[in-house]
Amino acid sequence: MLRQFRSFLTESNAFALAVGVIIGAATGKLVSAVVDDVLMPIIGLLMPSGQWRNAKFVLSGQNAILYGHLLGSILDFLIIAMVVFLLVKWIVRPKKVETRTCPECLETIPAAAKRCKFCGV
Repeated sequence: MLRQFRSFLTESNAFALAVGVIIGAATGKLVSAVVDDVLMPIIGLLMPSGQWRNAKFVLSGQNAILYGHLLGSILDFLIIAMVVFLLVKWIVRPKKVETRTCPECLETIPAAAKRCKFCGV
């Protein structure tokens, strides 16, 4: 049974998926820390009121629309999405494949190709 479980982990990429989830959670904590501890204090200085996240529109009694919290959550999401985008763009760089043009059909093929996949030459 232990061999079957090990086989399942290695053959189905379940182990790689688990590692990806763990790294993703750690990256999420890192990005949240950068946003909360570095970027949001700077943004708080630029906002007209230091407590802008507590802004609300009172409907009646205890009922209120917490638009400050909503705007803060939207701003957090946009900043986190931008930081994650920049991290992924910085870490995952596409490989540059040298290409050449097929003399017969003029399609672009890899430079190391011996035959054109379009015309077979």
